[in-house]
Amino acid sequence: MKKKYSYIGISFIILLFGIYVVRNIDRRINDNDLVQDSSLNKVDKNTATTKGLYTFNKVPDFEFTDQNGLTITNKDYAGKVYVVEFFFSTCPTICPLMNKKMVTIQDEFSSNSDFGIASFSITPDIDTPEILKKYALDNSITHKNWHLLTGKNDTIVYALANKGFKLFAGKGGKEHGGFEHSGLFALVDKEGNIRSRKDEYGNPIMYYRALTESGFSDQIKELKEDVKILLNE
Repeated sequence: MKKKYSYIGISFIILLFGIYVVRNIDRRINDNDLVQDSSLNKVDKNTATTKGLYTFNKVPDFEFTDQNGLTITNKDYAGKVYVVEFFFSTCPTICPLMNKKMVTIQDEFSSNSDFGIASFSITPDIDTPEILKKYALDNSITHKNWHLLTGKNDTIVYALANKGFKLFAGKGGKEHGGFEHSGLFALVDKEGNIRSRKDEYGNPIMYYRALTESGFSDQIKELKEDVKILLNE
């Protein structure tokens, strides 16, 4: 009899632990308490849905200088739908590929003044406005609302990436040019909220893959579709 009660007790403890884990995961998703990278965005584009784009946290206030030497803040994007990335001009790996994809997004909305792009440099000591101006010319960046942004120091942009957008950015190995960042794009609505579509199970994907990896296609087509939805909201 004592053994039977022991089994019941163990089962009860396992049940409580399971409830705790599920609730903790749900809380972390709702509180947006997860820093994601490309390995955490494994949603097949064929099963994702645009129905009811999910709303995450609001983008924090920011102030940077763009490629034209203009001061750009989050207020300059008010009333606009925009896509966000973190990059650096001397990146030898994923940045050139990401920005080729971003140019296709730019071209899709080339005449829409309610659309924008924010590309935050994670190497502000290197990426002066002059350097970013040349980068824009060399990479067919023409949309008037595509701002290549640089700040006073890397601490500010790292905080914006890791805490504000929850997209990883930081120091890296030599093979990555000394720095690393996420290969994902964030989508922001007219009210300044980070938004995304949901997967087949109703879970928000949070970010959009800019690159093809591990058998998963990029999500540029899906991102363009969702930009159009937000422009019409």
